Amino acid sequence: MDNLRGILLMVASMACFAIEDAFLKAAAAGLPLGQLIFVNCVAGMLVFGTLARLQGRALFARGAWGGMALLRNTSEILSSFSYITALALIPLSLASAILQASPILMTLFAALFLGEMVGWRRWCAVAAGMAGVLVILRPGTEAFQPEAIWAVVSVLALTVRELATRRVSPEVGGMQIAFSACAMLTGLGAVMMAFEGGPVMPDAAEAGLLLGVVASGTLGYGAVIAAARTGEIAVVTPFRYSRLLFALVIGAVVFAERPDALTLLGAGLIIASGLYTLARERKRRKMLAQIAVPTTSLAPPVRLDKP
Repeated sequence: MDNLRGILLMVASMACFAIEDAFLKAAAAGLPLGQLIFVNCVAGMLVFGTLARLQGRALFARGAWGGMALLRNTSEILSSFSYITALALIPLSLASAILQASPILMTLFAALFLGEMVGWRRWCAVAAGMAGVLVILRPGTEAFQPEAIWAVVSVLALTVRELATRRVSPEVGGMQIAFSACAMLTGLGAVMMAFEGGPVMPDAAEAGLLLGVVASGTLGYGAVIAAARTGEIAVVTPFRYSRLLFALVIGAVVFAERPDALTLLGAGLIIASGLYTLARERKRRKMLAQIAVPTTSLAPPVRLDKP
């Protein structure tokens, strides 16, 4: 596999997602949140629906709408709603920093709810990552921003979405799942617009922002899929953290954000613990693969007491 190309695609996708967040934050200043979700997801339905049909897959296959796919899409709805709300209320860099805790939470949730064995090293990494989130939020102090809880809700729902995705039948294609998720999110956007007083006719600048949301989001999604198919997952996945770097730069240049030292420290703790967790997971998978391969060697067995 071409790991270098996979890394470049992953970094490009994270840049696109950071740009999409910036467009969403800017558009949320003048347009209802429901309208942003509705427009973005209608475009997603068109793109992912077309790709699914080109692959010869049915758009309304039962496996893409029920069971684990339903749980996955419900979590997607909660995550998207919470994150867009967070983007409208708190700095882009703060929302993006909290979002980076997802890989750490996946380790925690997999241990608590899926019975996955987690060794003390990874538990320490999880604890460090959670400490990083607390350093960023600073609950109980004057620096605490209650609106940042929306970003926490988003990352929790995102973690559930990722774990549920693992349990979706392999017979269901990625484009089918993406189409069904966008369809459900479109419904959410329509309901939100009804409570927000209906859609607002965007001016030329706002229409440009909406176009930017759709274009950057679509390009980012395509690039992240291509990255996963081009390079080794264990190699390209750590470069997801580049999204925070792009968010910090965009936040500073576009929105004049200046994260303080504690926010940067918390973000550093989250990223370091996430990278360590990914490294330990990669090592654990290699150990399992060694055991799974039959051998006539007299070498001692590989121990699994240090996941």
